[in-house]
Amino acid sequence: MFERFTQGARQAVTGAQAEARAMHDHHIGTEHVLLSLLTGDDPVARALREAGLDAGDLRARIVRVNRSGGDVLDSDALRSIGIDLDAVREATEESFGEGALDVPAGKLHRYGRGHIPFTPKAKKAMELSLRHAIRLKQKQIRGGHILLGVLHDDDFLAARLAVEAGVDVRALRADVERLLTAEAA
Repeated sequence: MFERFTQGARQAVTGAQAEARAMHDHHIGTEHVLLSLLTGDDPVARALREAGLDAGDLRARIVRVNRSGGDVLDSDALRSIGIDLDAVREATEESFGEGALDVPAGKLHRYGRGHIPFTPKAKKAMELSLRHAIRLKQKQIRGGHILLGVLHDDDFLAARLAVEAGVDVRALRADVERLLTAEAA
């Protein structure tokens, strides 16, 4: 599938990896792909900015979600039994390194080598980018197709964060489709 990606689409994927690494996240999610697309300098990035997304704000939202709301450890539940998750996290990271509680048990060595896996939803979004290209009768996968993929499902974190930031996702999808069909013409 990646052989069909344009150079810009490939940059979006590698940029997502760089964003995840910069945030010390141990996965590449739809949110990292969205941020990578937003920080580009192409019509898709401009469409995202015109829709109301800001890279700094999106980064802060991603960090907040991935550090708290996406945490498998329920800080409120732990607090109710007298455990301060922030204190536990701080002590654990002091001993085992930053993000030690974010990595599945026994997998820390794998993440330390530089490989950052895609989440299942991010993989699905990449598959959906191919489907969008096929639906639009286009042979190559462009950044716009990837954007349609990460915004395809309202359950994807990228779509939820865009809505949270005040973006009309349906209108953005329509704008991106117009951009893609104009590029192909």
